Amino acid sequence: QALFEESGGGLVQPGESLTLSCTAAGNYFNRKSLAWFRQDPENLIAAIGAGGGTVYTDSVKGRFTMLRDDLRNMAYLQMNDLKPEDTGVYYCSTWPPLPRNQWGRGTQVTVSS
Repeated sequence: QALFEESGGGLVQPGESLTLSCTAAGNYFNRKSLAWFRQDPENLIAAIGAGGGTVYTDSVKGRFTMLRDDLRNMAYLQMNDLKPEDTGVYYCSTWPPLPRNQWGRGTQVTVSS
């Protein structure tokens, strides 16, 4: 059963910004480290930001920021200066991640001119 639901993706041009949202069932986020993942067009899934101290993969450092609002049981991924290589399906989960079958459907981000 999926515990997370992502939203906010879309088609944007290079250099533009998007903010993705993630909500969890119940208060599942409470006091858990979170992470965002990206599945690229080759279907490879990689963490792009994770952990309580939030470590970002080099390709997004300085451009992406993970935010959370535990009162609203929401997590966000603020993405600035988007590049075509940021294209993919974005997922949220805990860190360490839950089994893949408990992830949401993800939200598609396409960066193209």
